[in-house]
Amino acid sequence: MTTSKAPSHAYVWSWLAGQSEPIPTGVLEAIPTPGGGHVITFAYGRSYLSTSNAIPIYLPELPLRRGRIEPAPDLDVAGAIRDGGPDAWGQRVILRQLGSSGRDADPSDVPLLDYLLRSGSDRPGSLDFQVSPSTYVPRLHNTSIEDLQRAADAIQDGTELDASLAEALTAGSSVGGARPKATLTDGSRHLIAKFSSPTDPYPVIKAEAAAMKLAEIVGLNVASTELIQVSGRDVLCVERFDRGAGGTRRGFVSALTILGLNELGGRHATYHDLADVVRQRFVGRTQSLKELFSRIVFNIVVGNTDDHARNHAAFWDGERLELTPAYDICPQARIGGEQFQAMAIAPDGARSSQFATCIGAAHHYELSESNARAIIDRQVRLVTEHWDEVADRVGLSGAERRGLWGHQILNPYATYGYGPSTH
Repeated sequence: MTTSKAPSHAYVWSWLAGQSEPIPTGVLEAIPTPGGGHVITFAYGRSYLSTSNAIPIYLPELPLRRGRIEPAPDLDVAGAIRDGGPDAWGQRVILRQLGSSGRDADPSDVPLLDYLLRSGSDRPGSLDFQVSPSTYVPRLHNTSIEDLQRAADAIQDGTELDASLAEALTAGSSVGGARPKATLTDGSRHLIAKFSSPTDPYPVIKAEAAAMKLAEIVGLNVASTELIQVSGRDVLCVERFDRGAGGTRRGFVSALTILGLNELGGRHATYHDLADVVRQRFVGRTQSLKELFSRIVFNIVVGNTDDHARNHAAFWDGERLELTPAYDICPQARIGGEQFQAMAIAPDGARSSQFATCIGAAHHYELSESNARAIIDRQVRLVTEHWDEVADRVGLSGAERRGLWGHQILNPYATYGYGPSTH
């Protein structure tokens, strides 16, 4: 793998509320540590601090003040900055661009600042990263979805990839997750295209499309999606909720950042800790807690156990947090009955993918048992009633829907211990 000298600085640009163009915001600097690694500090620029409507990138991490701000002791960079960087898939694309074709390439070989400066500018939220503090040069692409799909296939199977397509895929590499995807625009719509993989053991894209439609039906606040066919393959187009009219962008942070955790510490992220922050810092406390609880229930209903802290997020307006629409709700491969959610639901650590676990924790989400049961029973009823309709809409075959129903979707394990109310 060939790389140039690792950058020591990167400049942060941001879109303020209602603005269609970014402004220089501050500088990131890689500082060597005694163990041979680096931490990345941040300092706001003077011009940004003097801007009348400037907001902190995120609090309490990056308060509006002069001087270098170091990340928290357990972090090598502020979480709000890392949220803007590429995740597993994007890192894989960039590694390929740097000359690595093997799946065993170590993503840690590339410094974070390099990832930030090589990944595309159409990244999540309202930040971007540049080599200059005064000249903004966006890293974008204008490539068809067909070409992006071919490029994603080449990344996965290690075949030769045309340089222009590699560049286009890299420009759309800043969105998170491990599966192949890219950003694109369709007229005024800003989309994330999620591609199927030849190695998928079940119809992953159709299953996610079905889950997202069912989430709408049960009343969750969820990102809009559309399932399309590209060269005979399934592609799920997810409309971005962080983009507005006229080139405006809306900032948000992941639950991992909200909880102050690093990637390794993410395994300790819990729903109940997130609920505590909702109580303290979110707009619409009661409704937000109900929505969070409803999302937990729905993940159990459809067998989505990939509900880790990067798959939850909140808008940030400089003062308060607000849940973003739900996203990345995908039924996961499953063998047998017993299953667990990625984040603990109850303060005692319970994470079993069961409605009884939700009932036991309902009070922590400020819900009575009767209200919690009403949410569960309504979701089960609506998913049962609309399953065939939704399965038809996304093109699941009879065998595919039978493979999902009762396995990922409403697995009997979810109902164990969920008996009549004792009150």
